Amino acid sequence: TLRKPISQSSMADWASKNLNMHTQGIFRRRISISNMLSWNGGSIKKPMLITSNRTIKKEACEMFKLVQSYMGDRQTRMDRNHVALVMVTKCWSMQGLRDELYIQLIRQTTDNMCYRSLAWGWELMAISLAFFSPSPKFQSYLEGYIYRHLDSDEKIAQHIKELVDLKNKKITKSRKKRKQNTEDEGLPISTYAKYCYRKLHKVAITGGKKGLRKPTVEEIMHARNAILTPSLFGSSLEEIMLRQQDMYPGNKLPWVQTQLSQQVLALGGEQTEGIFRIPGDIDEVNALKLQVDQWRIPNSLSDPNIPASLLKLWYRELEEPVIPQQFYQECISNYENPDAAVAVVQLLPELNRLVLCYLIHFLQIFAQPSNVGRTKMDVNNLAMVMAPNCLRCQSDDPRIIFENTRKEMSFLRMLIVHLDTSFIKGLV
Repeated sequence: TLRKPISQSSMADWASKNLNMHTQGIFRRRISISNMLSWNGGSIKKPMLITSNRTIKKEACEMFKLVQSYMGDRQTRMDRNHVALVMVTKCWSMQGLRDELYIQLIRQTTDNMCYRSLAWGWELMAISLAFFSPSPKFQSYLEGYIYRHLDSDEKIAQHIKELVDLKNKKITKSRKKRKQNTEDEGLPISTYAKYCYRKLHKVAITGGKKGLRKPTVEEIMHARNAILTPSLFGSSLEEIMLRQQDMYPGNKLPWVQTQLSQQVLALGGEQTEGIFRIPGDIDEVNALKLQVDQWRIPNSLSDPNIPASLLKLWYRELEEPVIPQQFYQECISNYENPDAAVAVVQLLPELNRLVLCYLIHFLQIFAQPSNVGRTKMDVNNLAMVMAPNCLRCQSDDPRIIFENTRKEMSFLRMLIVHLDTSFIKGLV
């Protein structure tokens, strides 16, 4: 659901308070906000945003050159993947640079006469949102900017034409070269904007890439491909099933769900103490996620906590939870009634019902007394770690959240103990 972002006047007000106003000419006249936020073919001598950090001041100017290089507005010997990698790594490592990158991208995608450059600027924004979020202070501004491009392709094409026509009389040789490059190249801008809008909301919650390992070229390429090819993580169940139709047309369950579940068991997860409670190494989990998104399961896995952590992440990141929101109230109202809890499952859409039953069947293996002795994860522990991945409380009231957490756990416990999942054996 699209929220209405901050108004244009609020965005202008934010810019007037936070932009590090630049000057030009021998009299050092201030550049207007509109010029500060319009495409610039030259370099900048100070950051776009006000900062007292000396390192950020220096890095910001270098980063602007990298942004121009990625967008094709500045020559470089590096290929675009490595340009993106340098930028993303800097911002991932230095939190203070993140808003600076996003405001630079806003500038370079405003009044840009070259469609290819414009598309690459939006592409870079999409890649960046896969690794880190803007600060809470800057998020609403970026959201407002993206929102205004969700359905703007005709306006952008017309605006580029007007800009080119306006400068036609004064055109120089270098401008001629740039003018010839205004033909449409790349995806419609609205495609990038819609992807960025969804990604911004998700990364604001998840916080982006975690772990100690720096971003890799493979992750950069994966982030770019995700613009057109939805990830197996963070999508809806329907999107995931649609995506796997060509490769696994007969499957009734998501491939990612069954494969990761089988990996946990194959590595002896049902005999591993603290399974699902003890997290796997975050960098290993990130590496596995990248491979799973390319439909690969490596043979080198040895720790069952890694696929177990990624499996929990898959459930948690689903666009809509396994138990859809319209059934939430019914679940927490029947958290002590086994028959009513089981009855809720039968009301779910068919795909959600199968996915949930597969999960419960999987957890019932771990709930067997012979396994609990080893894992120290009884039915209560299993319900505690898995309930937040299946049910999502929409309230902002801490008291309601706290009270509902107990009911969510109890509801899932009812299903692990009482739901008959024998029909799921052998289903893929």
